[in-house]
Amino acid sequence: MRLEAYWGVGPKTREALTETLGTERAIRAIEGGDVRALTDAGLSRGRATRILRRATGGEGMDTLATSDARAAYKELLDLAVDHAVTDRAADRIRVLTPLTSVDAMEARLDDVLAARGAWESLADDDRETVLEAYARYDDRDGSERAAVEAALALCDSGVETGPFETIADLETDALEAAAAALGALEGENGRVREGADEELDRLRSALGAVEDMDANALQVIEDLRSDGVGDVTAFRDAFEDRLLSETQVTIDQVREAMPTEATDATDFVGGTLRSLRSDLTSAVDEREATVRSDLEATLEDAREAIDRAVGAVDDIAFHLSLARFALAYDCTRPTFRTGDEAAVSVVRATNIALAARGESVQPVTYALGEHGVTGDALEAEGLEAEGDTDAATRIELEARSNPVTEEELPADERVAVLTGANSGGKTTLLETLCQVVLLATMGLPVPADCAEVTPVDALVFHRRHASFNAGVLESTLRSIVPPLSSGGRTLMLVDEFEAITEPGSAADLLHGLVRLTVERDALGVFVTHLADDLEPLPPEARVDGIFAEGLNPDLELLVDYQPRFGTVGRSTPEFIVSRLVANAEDRSERAGFETLGEAVGNDVVQRTLADARWSG
Repeated sequence: MRLEAYWGVGPKTREALTETLGTERAIRAIEGGDVRALTDAGLSRGRATRILRRATGGEGMDTLATSDARAAYKELLDLAVDHAVTDRAADRIRVLTPLTSVDAMEARLDDVLAARGAWESLADDDRETVLEAYARYDDRDGSERAAVEAALALCDSGVETGPFETIADLETDALEAAAAALGALEGENGRVREGADEELDRLRSALGAVEDMDANALQVIEDLRSDGVGDVTAFRDAFEDRLLSETQVTIDQVREAMPTEATDATDFVGGTLRSLRSDLTSAVDEREATVRSDLEATLEDAREAIDRAVGAVDDIAFHLSLARFALAYDCTRPTFRTGDEAAVSVVRATNIALAARGESVQPVTYALGEHGVTGDALEAEGLEAEGDTDAATRIELEARSNPVTEEELPADERVAVLTGANSGGKTTLLETLCQVVLLATMGLPVPADCAEVTPVDALVFHRRHASFNAGVLESTLRSIVPPLSSGGRTLMLVDEFEAITEPGSAADLLHGLVRLTVERDALGVFVTHLADDLEPLPPEARVDGIFAEGLNPDLELLVDYQPRFGTVGRSTPEFIVSRLVANAEDRSERAGFETLGEAVGNDVVQRTLADARWSG
């Protein structure tokens, strides 16, 4: 296969890859999702990631039908990467894409949830042992030796459940020998490392001492003469003694190296040292070759164990990283609906992006299509239906003042028009639904107590873009309408479409989008302030509302972020004006805001302020 056949690989990229990796290795790196190999070849991490996403999951990437859907997808990956235990695991997370097979989604969920269970079962000390093992693995750049040592450390932790099962039956004796051999072969300049063999160390030490003495041969001669050595025999004996005491060579090596026809002391000392250097160099090379051969034989014998350890360590790191991500946001397994009737439903879902920023998040329950929220959610919550009508008809929502009851849940409308207060969480709800669908189709747990997802062929997520011109309107319509017309299953999540054109035209176009969504058997939520202008809606569509409930003593807007189904939510300018009146810095400013208060209802403004003061 030609490298240019892969998405994003042009002539320059191909040249960089073939020059560094060669064509075959470059293809293996792309097919295997190896980010590091491509970055080592000179590609930026972002470019390498984009190429690999398309190479390993191009069909899944095609489901991200808009730039906002792709941005939400990348944001989720970034949040997951924050929980990666190794750099390699982070790279593997970055190239995750939506999957197109429910079987593949279920299989990945099995692995991630098994890893989550194993991680939760560990004591704090054992978790620290695992993380330290992976930290050392990263410090050594994920080398084969680092992987083997990490596998041994994981074996020592005693964990044998979930992903750790893959290391439970590794041959630890073979791995320990392999770790020693790999360490011995990691000396400078490709030489066998010091400490690998005593005889090799002795020969190297002797050679080094002889080389030092040779570099200072004249000083050696001067030292011997200053000691009173006069005749040739005495000089020879004194030099011999010095060699034996300082270089660890044997007396036979010394005498064999001494020249028989030296003309003077300089010639005699220099000839002896040169001969010793040559002999010792040969001895070192010969011994090193023997040691290297033995080490390589050890690695060959342990090759299967090494390969299993390398694969296991990387796979455990990958699944463990995703498990830590799922645990951080209390994610659970979604249920996939694969029948003719599509649905997306969530019970007590939270927005991961808000949670990651440490913001207080109110869980919400929402549903589109023929969902199974009622029964499944009650079962997930562990409520007993028999003999307890109230428990059977209520979904308990923690930290909620207004829990959603079964009677209040939506019917089976596939399309919803979401209305309500400014800053009421309408956009956040769209983002939350987008996150749930994306995570589920990537085979990952979702941030909800219970969720049902029908995998879609196109996810159309459109955030509010306040650019009021014809070009923006045209580009928006070009991005959100074609997926609806493609014939596949589509989820529409469109936020304040009216922000890009005048209200009258926006209402007409939005009404058309709702009808088109219904006609194409798609699912959709459309956020708007123009609900009254969209009547009559098709029977397959409903209107939901989010309501503000007043101001708190700090004059902050109190909002119940849980939508009320089948009810139009109203904007709450009186609450905003009330806050402006209360916070006015001078009389003239206050008078101006009070004039606005008269426009929205001065009695409402005053009552709001009184309620806020009373609640404090």
